Amino acid sequence: MRRLLPAALTAVALLLTACGTGGTPQAGTAVQAATPPDDQLDTAATVDVRLVLEPTSLNIFGTSGAALDQILLDNVYQGLVTIDTNANDKIVPALATSWETSPDGLTYTFHLVRGAKFHDGSPLTSADVVWSLQQQIAPDSKAVYSANFATIDTVTAPDPATVQVRLKQRDSFLLWNLTQRGGIVYKQGTDFATLDGAENGSGPFTVAQWNRGSSITLARDENYWGAKPKVAKVVFHYITEQNAANNAQLTGQTDIQTAVDPTLLSAFAGNSGFAVLKGTTTDKFTLAFNGTQAPFTDPAVRHAIRQAINKQDVIRAYGAGLAIGSAVPPQDPWYEDLTGIDAYNPDNARKLLADAGFPNGLSLTLTVPSIYPAAISDVLVSNLKQAGITLTVQPVEFQTWLTKVFQQHDFQLSLVDHAEPRDLANYTKPGYYFGYDDKQVQDWYAQARLAATDAERDALLKRVGRQISEDAATDWLLLGQASTVVRTGVYGVPQNETSNRFNLSTVAVAK
Repeated sequence: MRRLLPAALTAVALLLTACGTGGTPQAGTAVQAATPPDDQLDTAATVDVRLVLEPTSLNIFGTSGAALDQILLDNVYQGLVTIDTNANDKIVPALATSWETSPDGLTYTFHLVRGAKFHDGSPLTSADVVWSLQQQIAPDSKAVYSANFATIDTVTAPDPATVQVRLKQRDSFLLWNLTQRGGIVYKQGTDFATLDGAENGSGPFTVAQWNRGSSITLARDENYWGAKPKVAKVVFHYITEQNAANNAQLTGQTDIQTAVDPTLLSAFAGNSGFAVLKGTTTDKFTLAFNGTQAPFTDPAVRHAIRQAINKQDVIRAYGAGLAIGSAVPPQDPWYEDLTGIDAYNPDNARKLLADAGFPNGLSLTLTVPSIYPAAISDVLVSNLKQAGITLTVQPVEFQTWLTKVFQQHDFQLSLVDHAEPRDLANYTKPGYYFGYDDKQVQDWYAQARLAATDAERDALLKRVGRQISEDAATDWLLLGQASTVVRTGVYGVPQNETSNRFNLSTVAVAK
């Protein structure tokens, strides 16, 4: 326990909403009280935050997983641009104060902020930006998302405060990709192998301590070039078990509890010591078929499974969420409610299975990380049984899932939360663990990248979203809801999309 709850309580306006049922965009369901003036804040405070999944390395250049983005993006590392999750992911300045695009769409010119520094004190210049992007586009790049920058031809620095990116072809995805980890600006000459347990970013926080298996502490960079963080330290505590996380929040061991199990929020209902924030996510709980293996090579089997699952049952079991029918959340401009495709129809599911050669049903195995509520798997077992499918659930540690399912493609059915935003590209990669391979989808996605206007891009990506649903490339059980419990007296807590970035720049604590 690190502090007692303050006596002074601040009212939080709570608005009511219902679980999503498809076609209704998610919305925040609580409004945080305004942050008090600086002279009423404890700028020496330490804030304790509960997160779920601990990263395996701090090397954000070459290590997969949203757990790294969640703590390091915006806080420790920065790119030229970032996103405002409170404004439908609007792209906003970061290390670049402004930028222009040439009329032909092939040249982007970025103007850097003045006075930016790395944590080791060295100035951040356009040469660092050029070097960083060159590491992404190098032929032998080990960057996780290097393919996102394949359209870049050259990167140059006309002067220390200006960067020009010249493209081989139009790329309507470039600015967005620069808001993600691929756009991070590293110090020129960084040996990425040294980042496994250390960092040298330019953000408002430094990594002060990592107690592996327990917590990671960020400390305010007192020499930060921009607005100083309002708290001195933030400790991320990795607590997987939900009841243990609730207990930590109730007893003051944590001030902010993210990813709260929606079925356990009653512990905080009516308690004036806490506010419950509900926000949007990009957490697509995805039931993946191994599309390279029978019986999933038969589309009828995939459609049968989709139609056998009542998404509202899954949402009730999870406690909150939205049925979306494809891989696109409502905050993306190309969102479309596709819940009508493969709507719940167990009778037709049985017919599809019989037509596919399984009149007596079939038996399948589901591999699922053990960090997710068992109630979801229980619904799948029950729903699929009604369609004649016997499902065996195989819970595994997340690292085992990464190796067995993601890397080795050794599975039949898999359930995992795809938290990354705007990840439709996964459906254009035949080598991805889904094994989905559709040339039309790949072509539409490529055309969208070349689009001259946002409207043209959005129309093409809408086609992609619909086609992967009509093909039953995977199934989308629900879009999660960000449920966050905040101790009264803590302000400025991120509310939306908190599983893939948790910007601490506005977090504050009252005296």
